[in-house]
Amino acid sequence: MGSSPSDPHTVRTRPHHTATRWHQMVTVSPVMHSLFELVRRISRTKASVLIRGESGTGKELVAHAIHQLSDRADGPFRAVNCATFTPELLASELFGHVRGAFTGAVRDRRGLFELADGGTLFLDEIAEIPLPIQAQLLRVLQEKTFVRVGGTEPIHVDVRIVAATHKSLRREVERRRFRADLMYRIRVVPLFLPPLRARPGDVEALLWHFLDVFNVEYDRQVSGVSDEVLRAMLAHDWPGNVRELRNVLEYAFAVSTGHTLTVGDLTPELRGEGPVQGLDARPLTATDLERRRILEALSAAGGRKGIAAERLGLSRSTLWRKMREHQLS
Repeated sequence: MGSSPSDPHTVRTRPHHTATRWHQMVTVSPVMHSLFELVRRISRTKASVLIRGESGTGKELVAHAIHQLSDRADGPFRAVNCATFTPELLASELFGHVRGAFTGAVRDRRGLFELADGGTLFLDEIAEIPLPIQAQLLRVLQEKTFVRVGGTEPIHVDVRIVAATHKSLRREVERRRFRADLMYRIRVVPLFLPPLRARPGDVEALLWHFLDVFNVEYDRQVSGVSDEVLRAMLAHDWPGNVRELRNVLEYAFAVSTGHTLTVGDLTPELRGEGPVQGLDARPLTATDLERRRILEALSAAGGRKGIAAERLGLSRSTLWRKMREHQLS
């Protein structure tokens, strides 16, 4: 007799239907196809866009698609995660600084607004921008001018803003953490990027997409997955969304040896195992998780801090600062 569909030894191979690949995003979900059409329409305008979505859903990919479909496609696209900087470093990153503006400013430096002139600037996690810098950002949007940190001369720029956040800006305004006038400036066109759990069929579609990606990167030929793997992946809630799914499959490629991925190749969370804890275990804090992410990025980059910083979405200076905070040599 043949294996039943629920038999863990059944090998699932690529389905006959193909997924849509659009600006590095992969989907079979009607929800995403509707989003793509909306992105096409708003890209033709000059309106500021606010993308709302959970971490790992692909907000920067949507921002890049807006840029590439606009009349600014030949101009620069710059991106920054506003949550990874101190207020002083964020001001310098956005607006640049002049020599002597602060300790360590040994030369003039152009900020992202200057570097994105004629193009698009993507401000990820915009809800984390401190209030004083929000005022400076509002001025750029209203007057298209700004002054470098420590400078006096106004600089004129033409930049389209695409921002993103996983928070409700209206709630942040109510809590007086975000300026209402700035919210209305950047939220001319709101977009909602759905989480992976709300995208029917996309877990399996992305599974096959990333198998293709890692077959090339790892010089392997994984052609199928066990039925148990597919069931585990479809049952998982994916709180980290597409980024988490990618990481799970990269882990599986790193530990597997055959042409078929089995449930033993998945991460403990996908296997239904809880974290191993000792008698003195305590819940992981945000500091613990940040330290772990830095160590993992450094390990994956072979100790090369520039590459690790890029993986983390940080500048080299911010990575150095965080390494000192966590006492990492």
